[in-house]
Amino acid sequence: MAEQKEFNLLHENWLLVRKSDGSTEEVSLLNLFRHAHEYQGLAGELPTQDVAILRLLLAILHAVFRRYDPEGKFNPITSPSMALERWKSLWDRGAFPMGIIEEYLLHFEERFWLFHPKYPFYQVALEEPVLTATGTKIIPTTFEASVLIGDIAESENKTRLFSFRTQKDCISYAEAARWLLYTNSFDAAPGGRPSSAGITIKGYGLSWLSQLGLVWAIGANLFETLMLNFVLATQKETWGEPEIIWERKGTTSPDELLETEPAFPKEPCGLLTMQFRRMQLIRCNTRKCVLGYRLWSGQALNTENAFLETMTLWRKINKDTYTPKLHDEARQLWRDFAALFAVSDDHHRPGVVAWLDLLKRHDFLQLPLIQLAAAGVKYKQNTTIADVFTDSIRVNLNILTSIGESWINRIIELIAATEKLVDQLGELAQNLAKATGNTDGSREKTAAKEQAYFRLDTPFRRWLEKIDPSQDSMQNSCDQWLEQARKIVRGIGEELVAQSGPQAIVGRYIKEKIKGKDVENLYTAPKAFNRFLYRISKPFN
Repeated sequence: MAEQKEFNLLHENWLLVRKSDGSTEEVSLLNLFRHAHEYQGLAGELPTQDVAILRLLLAILHAVFRRYDPEGKFNPITSPSMALERWKSLWDRGAFPMGIIEEYLLHFEERFWLFHPKYPFYQVALEEPVLTATGTKIIPTTFEASVLIGDIAESENKTRLFSFRTQKDCISYAEAARWLLYTNSFDAAPGGRPSSAGITIKGYGLSWLSQLGLVWAIGANLFETLMLNFVLATQKETWGEPEIIWERKGTTSPDELLETEPAFPKEPCGLLTMQFRRMQLIRCNTRKCVLGYRLWSGQALNTENAFLETMTLWRKINKDTYTPKLHDEARQLWRDFAALFAVSDDHHRPGVVAWLDLLKRHDFLQLPLIQLAAAGVKYKQNTTIADVFTDSIRVNLNILTSIGESWINRIIELIAATEKLVDQLGELAQNLAKATGNTDGSREKTAAKEQAYFRLDTPFRRWLEKIDPSQDSMQNSCDQWLEQARKIVRGIGEELVAQSGPQAIVGRYIKEKIKGKDVENLYTAPKAFNRFLYRISKPFN
């Protein structure tokens, strides 16, 4: 039996936002745009869920304002300069012009029903049995609601992420809509065996956002956040007609389910709204809730040189190829400062940072600081979500000017020097462990370095945030940080020596193989500490 229409996302409340007083509220799509300037930001269950929703909102902005000006006149963007002027005209308003946004969304109102006989939002409408043109039966994988809501595997966490729930077998339409977007963006790779009664489509791997080193800008309110991430052009090019999922005619056919490696989208809307998971929510009509979903298929894209994606860090793997640089949950975002800001042959900045640079150089942004956020998902063997993590940094916007370019290079060098200080602390911890009889000491080395980065983290963020390239002395600022970093690292070193005990003072001889030869070295706390002090006192740059 075909689905009956229910729960229209334009009018029903389903998007979680944080209001100016810090409380949260569910709002409809139309009301979110209408009051975006009044909300602090999105406030979903996870930061990664917020990113998935942010990308939907950005797709709507692309669909509208690449075609229409703020007054609602049809005037497609045809050049980077025109894109910049369009962006500025929106930014200067401080709020979205609802006339054209509402007109556009209401024109496609039929495509925003969460449940619909032909066009369920971000889903496929299929009735079993599903047969391809050759008669092959396609079998979906069915999941319960607990999988849809992003539950974390118990084997990876002592406490389940949503253990406070008393009822996880059935979730509201509003919450299901949020997790629908999340699953499309961050789903793990499909596991299990194909059914013997037909084929279960697999091989499309992790969802797209799971393969990115996600980064985005955060403004003072939701309007600013959306606008800062609304990349309307590159420095050299604009894009053609938006190719957005809800404007597509027709429905997904059984044969299309087999197409798991589509061509890369040609413009942002196609990427922002691509159905990386072809799924179908299962609802309970009597309880008005979602019981789970059917996963029919998925789509995977090649990540190499995928620069249409503006919300990721990049890493160079050979002369002509870049791939997304994934975040390490144990690594602070500021340590990837080079990947965020460096301009060189060995680095490719995130598209959103390049866009902010372009806006600043045209004097369209007057913000004193810019906040960049990052988020990621840790997987267990790519088939189970083990953890979700997030981080952010704030920098003076003048970093993105010609004055700031030399600062960027200097800060990158300073972070490298800071990492060398931490490395020396790790060596001290390992040598102290050997002095007490531990022949390895690698665990102590790792623990000491983690402690160092933990203690350096807040001071470095504060130092970085206070930098103003237009006023500060680069040499004085950098000297101040290096002095502070040395003091912090030395303090931890002194603690390690004190904790090593009296036997470390006497020390131990340990047989080791160095350059292929067996040697016997004496490890003592005084010797290790003196070596540590000497090495951290040397200039690193």
